[in-house]
This record gives sequence, C-alpha cells and structure tokens, in this order.
Amino acid sequence: MRYIRYRYQEQISYGLLEGDMIRPCLGSPETGGLKPAGAAAPLRLAQVTLLAPLRPGKMVCVGLNYLDHIEEFHKTRPTEPVLFIKPLSALLSPGQAIVRPPESSRVDYEGELVTVIGRRACRVSQEEARACIWGYTCGNDVTARDLQPQNGQWTRAKGFDTFAPLGPWVETALDPADLTIQTYLNGKLVQNSRTSYLLFKPDFLVSYISHVMTLNPGDVIFTGTSSGVGPLQAGDRVAVEIEGIGRLENPVIDLA
Repeated sequence: MRYIRYRYQEQISYGLLEGDMIRPCLGSPETGGLKPAGAAAPLRLAQVTLLAPLRPGKMVCVGLNYLDHIEEFHKTRPTEPVLFIKPLSALLSPGQAIVRPPESSRVDYEGELVTVIGRRACRVSQEEARACIWGYTCGNDVTARDLQPQNGQWTRAKGFDTFAPLGPWVETALDPADLTIQTYLNGKLVQNSRTSYLLFKPDFLVSYISHVMTLNPGDVIFTGTSSGVGPLQAGDRVAVEIEGIGRLENPVIDLA
C-alpha cells in the first residue's frame, strides 16, 4: 500500500495511492495513522502536486552501512552504526530543486532506502522493532563532501536546506531484505546495489537507535548509501529508484 502526501487546491492532505488514483485519508502518520476519508471524492495523481510523504519529527541517518561504500572512502568497517541527524529544514519533496550552497565546492548525491516509523519505539528489541516500522521510501542523503572532514562531525555537511529529498511515497507492504537500489544522474546509472548488502538491517537499526533516542510515528531513518557517490552540478537531474517503492527525482540548481 502506497501512502502519499500531496497539495491540491492549496490544501495539503494525505492519501492512499491505488494505481493513478488517490483515495484521500484523514489523520497523519505523525499522529497515529491514516484512514480513508469516506465522503471525499478520489483524485487522479496528475491533478495533485506530490510532497515529501510525511513531515518527520526527526531524520536519523546512518553512515558507512554498505561495505563497498566503506571501501570507496577507505574507512574502517564500523562495529556499530554511525549515526547523525539531518534537520527538518533539509526536507525536500519530489521534483523540487536541490540547492548547491556557495559554501561548498562539491555537493554529492547518496541514494538510500529510508525506514519510516509507525509506532513509538523506546528501547525495543530487534524483534519488537519490526512492529514499529510502518514502511519504506526513497531518500537522497545529499552531502557537501568537501565540508565533511573539516568539522569532526557531519552536521554542516549534511544539514543544508534541501539536502534531504524524500519520496515519492511510503510503501507499507514491502520486505526490504533484498531490493535493487539505484541512483541515476542525468539518466546514467551511477549507483547500483541491493539492500541485502546493508551491514546493519532496518529492524536492527530501529532497535539500536531506540536505545539512544525514542523514535516516534513519522520519524525516518536513512539507512546508508552504496558505492558510486559523486558530485552534482547545476542543471543536473538526480533520481533514486528502489525496487518495490518507486522513483524519487530532483533537479539541481545553484543558490541564486
């Protein structure tokens, strides 16, 4: 089942996507779930503007979670997840522009599987964590690569406005164990991997993170990127495509 967030006639709503038709829903993922709005007329997908599929309370990210990416950057394989957080101000909807800030001379794409929390998770076991996952979506952990080593932590490099594209929807009926995950730059395949190569799997990550901070409905976890990351230039189009979910595509511009 695919849940979307969209704008129609200046109103922002959630809906259930069935083919190219949208069934409007009441509620929100952040406040306890969605249910069909029985009296509301269905809409066609072409009638609406897709937005990031939810407004997470927090976006927790995992670095160095694919072995090929670790080797690409000559890093040591971590013994536990490497965590950082992106601010909500970095959130970007499908089709909106990634903005390259003047403070950086190299801004990279990083295509990722994103886990969406559906139930409060506080110090849960790995088995309990599975029931706390609502679904999955596509994400792009955009990174100012040249700034990343300067600060000893990654907040500035990962936290610029527009650096967290998310979407196009949340897929709830999905086994994330072995999905193709690909990134395209101007139509050229630049990242090509499978989620089976994740070092730390989604349910483990939910459990691990829940022992650090409580995860609430609507929070998301960027699970890490594979090898093949590279720079974005103004005028580029970058797309993250995950089997069973869909395609998240964004243009790239320079800050005016």
